[in-house]
Amino acid sequence: MSGRDELRNNGVVKNGEAKRETPREELATGERPTRNRIARSVLDHGPSTVAELAGRLGLTQAAVRRHLDALVTDRVVEAREQRVYGARTRGRPAKVFALTDCGRDAFDQSYDQLAADALRWIAETSGDGAVAAFARARIEAQAGAYRAAVEAAEPGSRTEALAKALSADGYAATARRAPGPQRGEQLCQHHCPVAHVAEQYPQLCEAETEFFSSLLGTHVQRLATIAHGDEVCTTYIPRSGHTAPQTTSSASASTAGRNPA
Repeated sequence: MSGRDELRNNGVVKNGEAKRETPREELATGERPTRNRIARSVLDHGPSTVAELAGRLGLTQAAVRRHLDALVTDRVVEAREQRVYGARTRGRPAKVFALTDCGRDAFDQSYDQLAADALRWIAETSGDGAVAAFARARIEAQAGAYRAAVEAAEPGSRTEALAKALSADGYAATARRAPGPQRGEQLCQHHCPVAHVAEQYPQLCEAETEFFSSLLGTHVQRLATIAHGDEVCTTYIPRSGHTAPQTTSSASASTAGRNPA
């Protein structure tokens, strides 16, 4: 099975952890590849009955039902009544299984390439300054929840409040005391939804850093980024006049201390 055909792990990173992990025994018995095949068959052929899937894949109907139950639990597929065109026959329509939006998103998509192509067109037609303006406008459009969270927090807890707001948007962020003699904190983002595009267009990272600085009312320094190959996006936030909070997660920024991205 090619990488394009493979169903990605559907555990969504949010609030710093995966919603669902694949059990070891499932991987050991090869059940995940079979479920990938079933989901791919539904993608290629449309909503399908158990009998149709069994026939296409050379599986027993009992095996197909068991795998479909797991895929329904994972919200990859959903059961629905088969549409009947023309005169209906006696009895209930057969049940078919169709991909959910979540299931479609689990397959390889071209969103990253589409975004990169759009930014390339902006750069070629209007210059790099237009890319930077787009990046700032994108951040500003998402800024409302972040501003509300930071403004509602005590001065000494604003970095932690920002981390929680970022985690709610899938960045798996934490706030921790900066190591060594530095008087400040580190905002660590363990996931970046736009990392592949930001690798080509660092203006996205730069706009985010500028926004953090404006939001927190102090100069901040980006120490590392996932887009540049680091494990964590790490931003140093200096503090003065009060003590920084203790680490809010056991996760640490292994890239701390590297040169600015």
